[in-house]
Amino acid sequence: MFEGLKRVLGLGKKKKEETPVLEELPAPETPITETKIEEAAPAPSAAPAPAVPKQEPTPAPEPEIEEEDEVKRPSIFSRLKTLVVEREFVLSEKDIEETLFDLQMVLLEADVAYPVAEAITEHMKKELVGTHRKMFDSADKVVTEALKHAIENVLGDGFDLVQYINTHEKPVKILFTGVNGTGKTTSVAKIAALLQSQGLSVVVGAGDTFRAGAIEQIRVHCDRLGVKLIAHQEGADPSAVLFDTVNYAKAHNTDVVLADSAGRFHNRVNLMNQLDKINRVMKPDLVFYVDEAVAGNDAVIRAEEFEKTVSTDGVILTKVDMDPKGGAAISIAYTIGKPLVFLGVGQEYTDMKPFTPSLIIDEIFGDDN
Repeated sequence: MFEGLKRVLGLGKKKKEETPVLEELPAPETPITETKIEEAAPAPSAAPAPAVPKQEPTPAPEPEIEEEDEVKRPSIFSRLKTLVVEREFVLSEKDIEETLFDLQMVLLEADVAYPVAEAITEHMKKELVGTHRKMFDSADKVVTEALKHAIENVLGDGFDLVQYINTHEKPVKILFTGVNGTGKTTSVAKIAALLQSQGLSVVVGAGDTFRAGAIEQIRVHCDRLGVKLIAHQEGADPSAVLFDTVNYAKAHNTDVVLADSAGRFHNRVNLMNQLDKINRVMKPDLVFYVDEAVAGNDAVIRAEEFEKTVSTDGVILTKVDMDPKGGAAISIAYTIGKPLVFLGVGQEYTDMKPFTPSLIIDEIFGDDN
């Protein structure tokens, strides 16, 4: 992720810059000319003609070094550093206007939604404008910290699911929503494995009763993990399935209920209404919206629609390892104002990372963080 952003900002590993050496060009060969002396008939009384001195060779002109047609423009990171280092006065908005505009363009190219890119650059503007270079130890530090603070401001502090479960009344009921094909059912299984590794007991409700093979898919995962599954026949009312799942958890002192649901398209009113019914019957403690990082700005639009139908408490972003840009993570968190909870980074059950803002910061800044 963020390879394009890192490249334009000039971040990541810093290579030692080598000063190019201009090779001394050989002087063009200039023939040495001599004045031709014509022999004249000696005069009887004249003295011999004096020898004409050789003319000095014309000095070779200094070779001109041609300038490159295109001058490489400094990176945004370098330009911000120059502003902070070389200005002996307080930075004004005009000083950094062009550079922040370029940064905003880079964020948009990384699939960061426009309102989010604008929020990041506005936060940087507030941090940099009015500052004086003598306040800082180094240029790298002031620019890096300004961008980090802006992204942290957008992403929030993250969410510790295990801590939440351990400090709330059992069973903690978690409903998973999202669009078909985004990895929602697999995410349920991965989080079940993670919670088990923390010593918590789990039961899964097969609330996706509409999609062919969905119940069998979640059953295979639960059998592999040794997790109890509550399921009805295909086509059953998902609200009834999840109601029974909650009752099972209460009767067996289970710590957590993980409720799968059918993938709803945000523009299908009847399916969104069914999701609203599930929410009313199950009364979840947490609702997690699941989408894929590779969806880009489409994921932002869908997240907004799901948020309107059933209030979302957190976001799980899948296929993060396949996302070359990485802007969806920042965009969704900012747009719906809810924290990122987990990032799916692979196919194994252990490939579900609890999200912290440092994960995105590290991805952007690499070894410089």
